Amino acid sequence: MFDVLVYLYENYWRPDACPDNEQLTRKLSAVGFETDEIHEALSWLQGLAVSAESGSGSQPGQHSMRVYLPSELELLGEESVGFISFLDSAGVLPAPMREMVIDRATAIGTGPLSLDDLKIIVLMVFWSLGEEPDALILDELFVAPEDRLIH
Repeated sequence: MFDVLVYLYENYWRPDACPDNEQLTRKLSAVGFETDEIHEALSWLQGLAVSAESGSGSQPGQHSMRVYLPSELELLGEESVGFISFLDSAGVLPAPMREMVIDRATAIGTGPLSLDDLKIIVLMVFWSLGEEPDALILDELFVAPEDRLIH
């Protein structure tokens, strides 16, 4: 699924630049992605779109402390929680966006989530809102080239 998300991030400026689901599915299949992987990614993106439409975008001035449920800690893992805290304390991941990241990360359903996968989720949240993270933070979000291709 994450490879499909990376492909979409690299090839489409915003979600509204993507073709409709049927055409996108055909295109992703033609590129070589498996049907199950495509459907899983598109379903995950639908959940992201719902989250973005529900008013969970970045709203300046909203600061809050996040207490994680045991189930969230198990699914996210210590390293991912630490990275989310880092982005939060750096002021680049406002509370509503943080909640979108946590929602989409826990929607994966298996844990602990790797830090590389979490970084892709963070990028996709920014992407879904049509925002680009601060340049210094953007460097932190890029995954090692040997693991994924994000440029």
